[in-house]
Amino acid sequence: MVMVAAPTTAYAENVVRTSLEMGLDYLDIQLGARKFALLQLLADEIERAGRCFITEAGFHPGLPSALVRYAAAHLDSIESAITLGYLNMGKDLPYSEAVDELIESFKEYNGQVFKNNQWTKPTSLEMRACDFGGDIGRRRCYSMFFEELRPLPSMFPSLRETGFYISEMHWMLDWVVMPITWAWLKIAPKAVRPIGKFLWWGMRTFHKPPYRVELQVQAVGFKDRRRVALQASVAHPDGYELTAIPVVATLLQYLDGSARKPGLWMMGHLVDPLRLMKDMEKMGVVCSIRIQSGEAQSF
Repeated sequence: MVMVAAPTTAYAENVVRTSLEMGLDYLDIQLGARKFALLQLLADEIERAGRCFITEAGFHPGLPSALVRYAAAHLDSIESAITLGYLNMGKDLPYSEAVDELIESFKEYNGQVFKNNQWTKPTSLEMRACDFGGDIGRRRCYSMFFEELRPLPSMFPSLRETGFYISEMHWMLDWVVMPITWAWLKIAPKAVRPIGKFLWWGMRTFHKPPYRVELQVQAVGFKDRRRVALQASVAHPDGYELTAIPVVATLLQYLDGSARKPGLWMMGHLVDPLRLMKDMEKMGVVCSIRIQSGEAQSF
């Protein structure tokens, strides 16, 4: 039996301890440093108990490292793998406690990326212009760190660069709403719900198409002794569904035993990324992959 933790980090911490005490497996979709630290503290106990604990499942965190592994599965060696996020859900998406979680994560914001074979400082912020292709086109993006990214250079020793970058949305949101959000959070760190409501208002008010959530990996490596560039993406018009669908696809692997392994795992490291993409596609996610010769800087 697996116990799923939702919707808050505090709730997840209680479920972690209860699952271990009751001999249950566990899965969560929360992004939180405190919860992750607790799980790491209990990692040896989890493994000794023979339990399978899956943390940070969903689309981000969750899919970024899975997409890097998906790209690596199509290459003989991988040298760079940049993951990109585009979140533009329009005005009709309801507020949820997931927004509170997002605001909480801002308190511990980390902009690290792996560059030139080393991680930049946690306080650093990388800005870069990224070409998503299609109707999204070229966007300015800023770096955002997830713990699931940290092990990737060890998993793929040939990897010299990786990181996650989130796209700009609308000038009013980027240059007015977000700075106010950051300043408000610094002045009143406990005002999570009012700050979340303000940010959500900005996201629902200042937007323009295309409307969807999309994650991409843009990778460079070698295939059959040729240098190639690879782009793979997942997209869905509903951000909440794109959180739930990867979780369901992960549970399908867990239930048939292929992804039920004792210990503490991040979703993006545990799943078979090839099967994950196929199962998500069956559930309505638009998945694509393109490989071309040469070290293209953009697609």
